[in-house]
Amino acid sequence: MPIEFQPVPGGGIIGLIGEEGAGVPELLKLAANQPNVIALDHVLARQDAVVRARTLIELNQQRRAGATVLLASHELALLESICDEVWWISEGKLAHKGDPRETVAKYLRHVAEKVRSWGADGAPELAPTFRRGDGRAELVSVETLGSDGRPSMVWQSGEDVSVRAAICFHQRVSEPVIGLMIRTQIGFEVYGTNTELEGVRIGPCSPGQVWIVVFSFRCDLCPRPYTLTLASHDPDGTAHDWLDDAVAITVTDERYTAGVANLRAKASARRSEPATSPLAETSEPSP
Repeated sequence: MPIEFQPVPGGGIIGLIGEEGAGVPELLKLAANQPNVIALDHVLARQDAVVRARTLIELNQQRRAGATVLLASHELALLESICDEVWWISEGKLAHKGDPRETVAKYLRHVAEKVRSWGADGAPELAPTFRRGDGRAELVSVETLGSDGRPSMVWQSGEDVSVRAAICFHQRVSEPVIGLMIRTQIGFEVYGTNTELEGVRIGPCSPGQVWIVVFSFRCDLCPRPYTLTLASHDPDGTAHDWLDDAVAITVTDERYTAGVANLRAKASARRSEPATSPLAETSEPSP
C-alpha cells in the first residue's frame, strides 16, 4: 500500500525496517517536514553504549511528551523492545505495519526466503584452510544440495539437505572411509559422521576409480555460517586427502535462534494457584 504518514496521537515510537533502496530514507525526509515528529536514520548504530542508553531515555521522554519518533534501524531486537509499532517498507510501499514482533517476524520470513533464493544454484567454492594426506585418494569436488537436490550455498533451517563428494583414487585402497564434519566459523564442532559409522562399505578401490558419497540429513541448525570438513582416510585415521573447512555454507531461518542446534522447542505457561503454607493457617486458641 502507498505510504501515508500521520503523527501518532499522544506520541509513540515507530520503527522502520526494510532493505537498502526500499524507501526508508525518503519516508524519513517526508515525515521530518510534519510538526512534533523526530526522524532518526540509524543513529543508534553509531553510538557507544553510554550514549545509546541516554538516547533511548531521551526518546522515551519525547514520546511521553507527545512526539512521534520514527526510528530506522537494522537492529530488529532493539525495535521489538522499544517501539509501539514497526513498519516494514518495501519498494517504496508499506508492506506491513503493526505489532513489532509480528511485523519483524514477517520481515524475517521475507529475508530468509530471499537469501535462500539467492543461494540456490550456487555451488560453494572448494577452498580448504588446510589440506593434508598421502595422496592415495583425492577429493575432487564437494557439493551442498538443498531439499530439491540442486546445489545451494544457503540452507533453510529444517529442510532436508545433502553433501555430495567425489573421490578419485590414485592408488589401491582396500577400505577407505569418507568423513564429514560440520563446524561453526570459529571452529566449534557441531556434528560429524563417516561412511564406516553409517555402515557403508567402500572398496577395495583401484587407481582411476571415482566414488560418489552422499551424506543426507535434516538441517536442524540455527541460522549462522558454517564450514564443512571432508576427508578420505583409512580405518585407522591415516589420511589420503583431508580438507579442513573445505566449503562454507550459510543456514538461514525466519526467526532468531540462539546456539547451533535448532531443537524447535514449544513453550507453554499456566498460572499456578499459590500453595497454602501451614504457617499461614490460624490455629484454634487453647482452652
